[in-house]
Amino acid sequence: MPLSVRRRLPFLRGLVLDVDGVLTDGRLHYTPAENDLKSFHVRDGHGIVTLLREGFLVGVISGRTGEATKKRLTELGIVDIFLGVRDKNEVFRNLLAHWKIEASEVAVVGDDITDLGMMAMGGLSITVADGHRALLNTAHWVTNTSGGFGAVREVTDAILFTRKRGRPYNQEDGLC
Repeated sequence: MPLSVRRRLPFLRGLVLDVDGVLTDGRLHYTPAENDLKSFHVRDGHGIVTLLREGFLVGVISGRTGEATKKRLTELGIVDIFLGVRDKNEVFRNLLAHWKIEASEVAVVGDDITDLGMMAMGGLSITVADGHRALLNTAHWVTNTSGGFGAVREVTDAILFTRKRGRPYNQEDGLC
């Protein structure tokens, strides 16, 4: 993790996540009845729940909708869920106003070009290891793990470690 990321971590109060390609592997599966099926990594969920218990703000902004997504996010305890969003930037700005915090206090995790705007506005832009090349070239941090396979847990662990220890996360601390 770059030093510039470690320096930003202590100032974060919120985390905004995309869904497909971040919390899932990005593949879409449909049943014959046209219901969507999604796979979420349990470790990502544990990290999100732990952040929420610590009073950290967590929101989700996604261009797609789906009952599977809504169910998983709700069971994790995320309240600020925005699905079927066409203008992620506008929703991001409205979420910041609702949370009453500055964009510089928010980390944004995305995987594709539709996330670039809100990532650029946030204080810490993060993409997953298999993110679109435009994000890989511009994000402050690229996780070691691909979307849907624990990438969000890398992020939550770093945030939690920084909050608990009162100092920036260091990979040598062994909390990958």
